[in-house]
Amino acid sequence: ITCPGVLLKDKEELYLSVSVLGQYKKTQCVPAAFPLIFQEKLVFEKAFADIVDPGDLVELLELDTAVLELVQLVSPVRKILATYEENTRDFLFPDPKLTCGHHGLDREILMKRSSSFTGIAPKLRFSTSSLITESLLSSGRSHIQ
Repeated sequence: ITCPGVLLKDKEELYLSVSVLGQYKKTQCVPAAFPLIFQEKLVFEKAFADIVDPGDLVELLELDTAVLELVQLVSPVRKILATYEENTRDFLFPDPKLTCGHHGLDREILMKRSSSFTGIAPKLRFSTSSLITESLLSSGRSHIQ
């Protein structure tokens, strides 16, 4: 995460939280100095037992929201510095016209800064990869995972 010229007033550590497909994960904490480097993979797995048509999966992903938050551990509670929200389909499968290179690699997004965050909006650089597989249930019905 880059934010040129911005110095954080509070010196407590920060982390990135990600909520997608009904699951919440967060990165390890890093020092409060830009650029923030998170060298982690966050893995989300979800089985959709009632989905048999890929079009139904697309609709479900469009209804889900991916939420990313840049959080600082300011006592006594956490302080959200910036957020990013997008429907999960567009987050996982970005429009190829808007990205360079291969699917989901080295994307950049501007986060929306909170009212307490001074300076320019933080820019997040990341990549995503998705794997959709079909598997069989014990009843013989197939579903998409």
